[in-house]
Amino acid sequence: MSAANGVRCVWVGQNGLLSTPAVSAVIRERVGADGSKATGAFILTASHNPGGPNEDFGIKYNMENGGPAPEALTDKIFENTKTIKEYLIADELREVDISTIGVTNFSGPDGPFDVEVFDSASDYVKLMKSIFDFELIRKLLSSPKFTFCYDALHGVAGAYANRIFVEELGAQQSSLLNCTPKEDFGGGHPDPNLTYAKELVERMGLGKSNSGVEPPEFGAAADGDADRNMILGKRFFVTPSDSVAIIAANAVGAIPYFSSGLKGVARSMPTSAALDVVAKSLNLKFFEVPTGWKFFGNLMDAGQCSICGEESFGTGSDHIREKDGIWAVLAWLSILAYKNKDNINGDKLVTVEDIVRQHWATYGRHYYTRYDYENVDAGGAKDLMANMVKMMSSLDEVNTIVKGARSDVSKVVNADEFEYKDPVDGSVSKHQGIRFLFEDGSRLVFRLSGTGSEGATIRLYIEQYEKDPSKIGRDSQEALAPLVSP
Repeated sequence: MSAANGVRCVWVGQNGLLSTPAVSAVIRERVGADGSKATGAFILTASHNPGGPNEDFGIKYNMENGGPAPEALTDKIFENTKTIKEYLIADELREVDISTIGVTNFSGPDGPFDVEVFDSASDYVKLMKSIFDFELIRKLLSSPKFTFCYDALHGVAGAYANRIFVEELGAQQSSLLNCTPKEDFGGGHPDPNLTYAKELVERMGLGKSNSGVEPPEFGAAADGDADRNMILGKRFFVTPSDSVAIIAANAVGAIPYFSSGLKGVARSMPTSAALDVVAKSLNLKFFEVPTGWKFFGNLMDAGQCSICGEESFGTGSDHIREKDGIWAVLAWLSILAYKNKDNINGDKLVTVEDIVRQHWATYGRHYYTRYDYENVDAGGAKDLMANMVKMMSSLDEVNTIVKGARSDVSKVVNADEFEYKDPVDGSVSKHQGIRFLFEDGSRLVFRLSGTGSEGATIRLYIEQYEKDPSKIGRDSQEALAPLVSP
């Protein structure tokens, strides 16, 4: 189809494998054999959903800045799909062996047409080495006191894990779990969270069983297309909201790419306000955007945002225009290496848990949880959201309901439907979620999600901020009980 429509050259990652972050890097960084640059890319992905012949599959388009196509373009594409009556295809071209690196030349209908198969990892690895101090990370991984585990959940991240963690950083091959990419993700659900990354969770000492084996010091997991990440310490889970805040708080000292300072930081609206507190403390520009990575791209292109994140296990920076799971892992390894650079041979290393608890002691803790109500009736879900919008007009009514359920809950002082005006292009995104804001800094957020493949999903986000040092070590469910339990 490319040849038939006059495309001059198509680049394909070797064996058809490219992570979403690597695609963004290739668009932005790579120069082809003929000196050309990519003007965009198609990504065939199931993202973090189950994949395979009978499961999810999607086609995603990324622009020449390396980021996802904006809504204005995708809406136009969708409208055009309604009027397609024919398509062009050059059906006499011979097959290309995409397992072999090289260029295959054709004579297309409109002139020369090339297919270039390239090393899927080389451009991405080169970019990572320009961002992080690989030598410092290598010293950390070589310490007998530091153990490491990475789970690719049989997604495309496996194509990068061996190259980066083993070949470049010297980790043991045994530290890699499920790093053989499989078209159906080995029958699993490649969503890096405590529910689906079961093998890693058990190995890190967070599962229900007790194997008696000492867990690694650091663990991480990726989703199917390698743009999401989960960070774990020994018997310790780092929430995505805390993760992006901690990376931002430590980036200038620990990551060479940011040594001259951060331009700004951003988070999605449902993500906890942990990043807000860091931004205020460090006097950084701060942005709150709707869910969807494309909203960060405009800020980055305008030079206003360096680091950003979402509560749905997405973290990234302005090195590309996608969230980047391996980047997040390298960021955490960099922070650990930096904290331990004068202690690498000491009796005890600074751990993931140490770093998180020190962050809470400095900035306070945002207790946070999310409840997903999946595959609900779409009509009923819309009615629920509409009724809450009506209810927002009377805070007295809201507080009567809240206090009737739990008298020990703080007062609701504001309620709104989140609306975002892009400071770069002026575009407005409405109906992005309903927020109930409490006097003590707590939040309840309700949002309809469009990422599932069946029905509608209602997401409820619950957050409580705690500054008292004596109360930051509580179990999350205990701390959130007044907001969760009737």
